[in-house]
Amino acid sequence: MIREYMHLLFSITWGTISGWWVPACLVLGLLYAWLLYRQPVQLADKFRYILFAVRAIVVTFIALLLVSPLVKSVSYNPQKPLVLVLQDNSESVNMFKSPGQTAPVVVIDGLSGLKQQLGDGYNVQEFHFDKDLSNGFDRGFNGKQTNISQALHQLNDKFVNQNIGAIVLATDGLYNQGTDPQYEAKNFKNSIYTVALGDTVAKRDLLIGNVNYNRTAFLGNDFEIEILTEAYQSKGENIRLNITEDGRQVNSQNLPVTSNSFQKQVTVKLNADKKGLRKFNISIASVKNEISTQNNSETVYIDVLDAKQKILLLYEAPHPDISVIKQSIENNKNYELKASLVSDLANVKPADYNLVILYQLTPASNGIVQSIIKSKLPLWYIVGGQTDLGNFNSQQKVTRINSGRLEMQEVFAQPVNDFTAFTLSDSSRKKIAALPPLLAPYGSYTLPPPGDVLLKQRIGSVETAFPLLSFADEGGQRTGVLNGEGLWRWQLAEFQTYGNHHAMEELFGQGVQYLTANANRQRFIVYTAKHVFDEGENVLINAELYNDALELINTPDVRIELKNDAGKDYSFLFSRDDKSYQLDAGTLPVGEYNYTATTKNGDKSFTAAGQLTVKPLNLESRQSAANHQLLNTIAKQSGGKMLMPSEVSQLAALIRKNENIKTVVYEDKRYNDIIDVKWVFAIILALLGLEWFLRKREGEV
Repeated sequence: MIREYMHLLFSITWGTISGWWVPACLVLGLLYAWLLYRQPVQLADKFRYILFAVRAIVVTFIALLLVSPLVKSVSYNPQKPLVLVLQDNSESVNMFKSPGQTAPVVVIDGLSGLKQQLGDGYNVQEFHFDKDLSNGFDRGFNGKQTNISQALHQLNDKFVNQNIGAIVLATDGLYNQGTDPQYEAKNFKNSIYTVALGDTVAKRDLLIGNVNYNRTAFLGNDFEIEILTEAYQSKGENIRLNITEDGRQVNSQNLPVTSNSFQKQVTVKLNADKKGLRKFNISIASVKNEISTQNNSETVYIDVLDAKQKILLLYEAPHPDISVIKQSIENNKNYELKASLVSDLANVKPADYNLVILYQLTPASNGIVQSIIKSKLPLWYIVGGQTDLGNFNSQQKVTRINSGRLEMQEVFAQPVNDFTAFTLSDSSRKKIAALPPLLAPYGSYTLPPPGDVLLKQRIGSVETAFPLLSFADEGGQRTGVLNGEGLWRWQLAEFQTYGNHHAMEELFGQGVQYLTANANRQRFIVYTAKHVFDEGENVLINAELYNDALELINTPDVRIELKNDAGKDYSFLFSRDDKSYQLDAGTLPVGEYNYTATTKNGDKSFTAAGQLTVKPLNLESRQSAANHQLLNTIAKQSGGKMLMPSEVSQLAALIRKNENIKTVVYEDKRYNDIIDVKWVFAIILALLGLEWFLRKREGEV
């Protein structure tokens, strides 16, 4: 202890403070003691000299505390060499082994004795891994994936800057996740000893190596599925490849196996002849004495989608509003608009479109309009100076205009707050209210019960009840009516004031979305993160609920029930996520699942159904021949050695003989303010106590 104190006393770092403070503090202590104990003092000389020295030391220490130098302390910590033992816990280790070969569990038992064999001079720590690193050994060999590189990386992070003496890696060298472990092994500066498990002889096996495909296809188009077929030790056999959809065979091929290590990429072309989610089962018929059939099948899902929403704009004469409508709608990439003169309608099929916009049609177009109305397509009427009001009133029930004479008047747009079919942003409402007037037919307007008004007419400063823009849904057919022309004025004014066309684009975008969101379109959608989940993977399901204008809402609860092919039910309640729903159903047993989700919004109930698959994770059965060459390379490049299972008992001797594996002593230097050194205060108090005691004893006050 005294030696340590002396070390601390003389290991003082002054930093920016001059070293002359030490003698200055000493001189101050001597001067103070001399002034206190100079003659005349009623003490014997020997006590006076002792008390002089005590007071000089105390004052010197106090002066040093005021200067606050740093005190350096040094400690030496020996660290035993770490011996890190990694055991491969994946299925392939125990799945493929030859008769008479040492069982993997016996090898693990041998590695468990390494700690006792090496003794107290080594710090032995045990781990197992499959896709991740875990503490301790595991004799279950039930890992579904193998990632040797990740295990080494996690080990390196765990023991960074520590004295790693050796790594023992017991594995078959097969990995199906991560990068080549050789590169991660180079990050270690110590010896790596590998224990070569498994059998290097390939087993008789047919399998599907990989499947590549686009997860979506468009209705009516062809799509391709690329299948990698593999066969080992099966020369002379045939790979019988079958693809089925709902039990119906859609493709079948026979592939002759021409070698004992056979691979062939097969491209299958199928047609997306029906809309919706389509499930395909790809399988290879098993052959006699095949080591594993788990890798003989795959399931894929392909979502067949319709193309974009198509909109037809019909007009009888050119007008600047036509270009404005086209630009405002086509700003949304989900919409495709075709503008056509009524006279060219012979070359257009209205039935191919999702919405028809009728711009200022005259009596000559009445027959065409009647045929479109019968088709039950959504319609958007735009009324102007050329519109035949008589036919207009008879064709739709949204708005009726009673006018004795066809005259036009300027009307401003006044947004209505209680419009509920869809939502316009507050900024767009304010912009539209400030835009120039449109030209609307002069007369009185009535709004039958189906109508819902978004914009009312304001004539000058007078707000009227007349509708300017209104929408209705009658029997599943949606209709919109804009009672005014001159949209080009709106576009120019908005750009001049705000530098964009956001209000116009939002108005037409929301209007088109509402009109095309007819009663037959899904408003409640449930979809899985993917259609095929691996065994042990969390099943994630999302849900979206839309109001009448297909705006996302998540107010009501959404429940889902999953039922597997064994008849077991699983029920869950979705969690709300922003404006939609999300469910983490955790891990589910292997099998095919049908799900039904339900919710209720107001007085309307919604149901959505679908299916998903949890497939066995057969990655471990895809390779049967152990990769001992990889293990030998890793061992040699690190200065270690590859051992066979029967040689595990030699490990302790090899580690002891390795001169690079030794105890390392680390020097730990620390700097503290002298005021933090507690024993300095103890010395000061002790010296002051001694001084007081001697003065009291000798009768000196």
